[in-house]
Amino acid sequence: QVQPVQSGGGLAQPGESLSVSCSASESIISLTAVEWYRQAPGKERELVARLYNEENDFTVYYADSVKGRFTISRDSAKNTAYLQMDSLKPEDTGVYYCDVNEGGQHYWGRGTQVTVPS
Repeated sequence: QVQPVQSGGGLAQPGESLSVSCSASESIISLTAVEWYRQAPGKERELVARLYNEENDFTVYYADSVKGRFTISRDSAKNTAYLQMDSLKPEDTGVYYCDVNEGGQHYWGRGTQVTVPS
């Protein structure tokens, strides 16, 4: 069973940067995908970025709202995936969740708060 552990996030002013990380208890190379979701107050959880494992080569997906500003990456040696968030906007505020997909089984991190005041 994969137990994602999240860290990072916090408070940033508009235009600044933050990062969040997701450490998995198993080899990240063996996972089907690692995804970052966020949930803003009063809104549904939305997919922000995805690392999808295709024959040990990862492809990426970004929501239009973060494309060009956020970067998802991985460090296989550390079994960790990262979400680098640049040029932050107030609408990026929310709780960010890591979702680790292992063969169709999803394991969620506990969430990390990101706050960008207006």
